[in-house]
Formats: sequence, structure tokens, C-alpha cells
Amino acid sequence: MSRFLVSVHIVPRKGILDPQGTAVATALHSLGFDGVRDARIGRHVVLDINATTASDARQAVRQMCERLLANPVTEDFEISSVEAEGK
Repeated sequence: MSRFLVSVHIVPRKGILDPQGTAVATALHSLGFDGVRDARIGRHVVLDINATTASDARQAVRQMCERLLANPVTEDFEISSVEAEGK
């Protein structure tokens, strides 16, 4: 078994009301950042897991997201990185 750090981004689905994202976009506009078209506020989760391979680690985290970490009705997730941890 090897140790992997897996990073996951979880955000509200497009079309789902995101009051925090709306507030951030509005605040950025008021600060002069007129180029901001939208803001989505979500969660960044880093998991430290044991797995045989990076592919196995990715698959395990995908299952974790589908079963617990992300609400499949209102949220999307993206596994952004799977990094082997040094021994």
C-alpha cells in the first residue's frame, strides 16, 4: 500500500441557487472587478488515503464523493489531483 493525497473540489451545480457565490460576485463588482461574470462557492477537500495505485486512490475517492462528500442532486465534484506521498 502507498499513501496518496487526493484533492477534491465540490461546487453547487450550475442553475442551483448559490447565495454565497452571488454575494462574492456582487462584492467583487463593487470593488471594481467588473470582469467577474460569476462566482461559485464550494468546498475543497484533501484526503490522505492508503491505496495500491494512484488509479485505485482516484476510484476510492470518486466513490466517497458519490456516496457521502457531494450531494448528487445539487453538487458537482472534480478530483483535481492525486499525489503520492513520500515515505
